[in-house]
Amino acid sequence: MKSYIKFITALVLGTSLMACEDALREYNPAGSTAPSLFTTPEGIEAGVNGIYTYNRYFYGKEEGQALLEMGTDIWTNAANNGNTGSNGVFPQPSLTTYQSLASDNVWVKNRMWQQCYAAINLANTVLKYMPEAGLPASRQKELEGEARFLRAWYYYHLVESFGAIPLRLTPTEGIETTASRVAPDQVYEQILSDLQFAVTAIPLTTTDYGRITRPAAEAFLAKIYLTRGKNQEAGNFAKKVITGYSYKLLANYADLWRMTNQQNTEVLWSVNYSSNLAFNAGSNINHTLYLMEYNTQPGMKRDVANGFPNVRYMPTLFLLNLYNEQSDTRYFASFKAAWFANETDASKRPAGINVGDTAIYTTKYPVSAAFRQSKKYRIYDQNDMYKADGTPNDRFHYVSLRKFEDATRATDATTESSRDAYLIRLADIYLVAAEAQLNLGRKDSAAYYLNQVRTRAAVAGRQTSMQVAAADVTIDFILDERARELAGEQYRWFDLKRTNKLLERVRKYNPDAGKYIQDFHLLRPIPQSEIDAVTSKGTFTQNPGY
Repeated sequence: MKSYIKFITALVLGTSLMACEDALREYNPAGSTAPSLFTTPEGIEAGVNGIYTYNRYFYGKEEGQALLEMGTDIWTNAANNGNTGSNGVFPQPSLTTYQSLASDNVWVKNRMWQQCYAAINLANTVLKYMPEAGLPASRQKELEGEARFLRAWYYYHLVESFGAIPLRLTPTEGIETTASRVAPDQVYEQILSDLQFAVTAIPLTTTDYGRITRPAAEAFLAKIYLTRGKNQEAGNFAKKVITGYSYKLLANYADLWRMTNQQNTEVLWSVNYSSNLAFNAGSNINHTLYLMEYNTQPGMKRDVANGFPNVRYMPTLFLLNLYNEQSDTRYFASFKAAWFANETDASKRPAGINVGDTAIYTTKYPVSAAFRQSKKYRIYDQNDMYKADGTPNDRFHYVSLRKFEDATRATDATTESSRDAYLIRLADIYLVAAEAQLNLGRKDSAAYYLNQVRTRAAVAGRQTSMQVAAADVTIDFILDERARELAGEQYRWFDLKRTNKLLERVRKYNPDAGKYIQDFHLLRPIPQSEIDAVTSKGTFTQNPGY
């Protein structure tokens, strides 16, 4: 699963929907065609492997963080992400704050739209030629299950992002100039059909880490049922994943983020990045995106252990205040508060600070002038970082997400990480189960699932204080818990959309984005270049507002 199937990707990638102008510039340097590549078992195996690789375009990538985590209640712009709208080559602010979110935003087009449709086209191609490839019947069923699961996975990203979309179940193998959009209900019917097949066909386990397994497929099916309001089915499948297999929550939340412990009992599926960066087609850079600019502070210089600070994203004050770190280990497991002096040149350190001493301290609480004056190190407190309304006051220095740290990088200038990007982990499915039970009116059952996650997160001796009573379970509590547990893991935009809370919570908790978000931002813009390229203008129109 670490190999990048370049020859197949090049064959099928061509365009996104295969209806845009790029389809007219066909070029196949190897002279290969789909029939010649996919008529052998080896070709089909390689083709299915190739479908997985498209996740690498947005999971563990800046574009994917902007699309799936930003523009929500829990993150906003840091200094190097810009604070004004843009529709050109610097598209981040238009996604994070909804300013000038243009119909040809390059990350919406190049990452979400084009890569998902390229993956779907490859899945359709594999499914078309698979019956004639000479595979053993049992292996053919398994590979069909994987291909259909992955097709459903990418269609989910598209339908949640864009609403009505083109639904293609056969490969595009020539030039097509027409397209039409079908309603989300029809797209979801196909997603459910594919997943219902997949959970009967995909093996229970795999020796090829990164490949989908039946429990992971069932977990995703639970989330699709939840999204569609089929709460009993969602609860049933979530419970099956939680109780029916050997997956279990790690005892220590912080252990999820140790580089030596990425393959653990809690991870059902991940993007498998290699320690050989040449295999990754662009490695995981999440570790760079949430770091503050620590390296310009007295006593500090950039090093491998502290990370490469891209200074892109910072937490909202709302996110930081969701944690009670006296009881919840996830705050300090997720965020870095203290930075220790690493500058060996004494003239570049504050007087009295030695290597290894605290050089910077960031805190979500206000500190007194007397406390500040009593310390030799630099302090950034709540009032330094945020204004009274929560708007960032200092976008260079802030409490930094540390989940994705990678001290195994070769040098301090290496931005690429071999860290895997988790796609589905068990704590998420506990929270899916809790949400389904709440929607069914079973608050006691919802509290049970929530408390499994919260007990694991509790500081030793504080387990009781971490328990939530059934009467206190609401959808907002569950969303708060999902933020505490999953912040930065590329769930948040879809979580808020699924629960009909995106507009409300962005306006309430994100002052940067709250003043710009509009009702129509519940959908992303259809790439204008796709609309311009088709001849069927009446059936392929733009989403309202763009």
